[in-house]
Amino acid sequence: MTNVGIVIVSHSSKVAEGTADMVRQMVGDEVPLAWCGGNSEGGLGTSVEAIMQAIDSAWSEAGVAILVDLGGAETNSEMAVEMIGEPRSDRIVICNAPIVEGAVMAATEASGGASLKDVVATAHELSPA
Repeated sequence: MTNVGIVIVSHSSKVAEGTADMVRQMVGDEVPLAWCGGNSEGGLGTSVEAIMQAIDSAWSEAGVAILVDLGGAETNSEMAVEMIGEPRSDRIVICNAPIVEGAVMAATEASGGASLKDVVATAHELSPA
């Protein structure tokens, strides 16, 4: 059985890397995990190409949940998913949840073999109403 993959996309490479490190320490290597953040100059930003690479790195036939921090990360993630195209894009979901808590809870759920739908629902439970 393959577990759902998790991708963390932040405007800050340090936030993305730190979140990924936290996920790894809590769930180990049970979940395919990748992160990206920052721009090519080392500043704040996100890159469609880097997001696509992260999705490829964390790819799972069970699907991939993407956790984003701000609107630009969500927009670039949407473009990356669109560029990846079907049939894989049908198994990629962008979660509107707090990035750190959402990533940890989504990965915890995924590590138990949960479906993409259940992983996303778990992350979304953390969103303010």
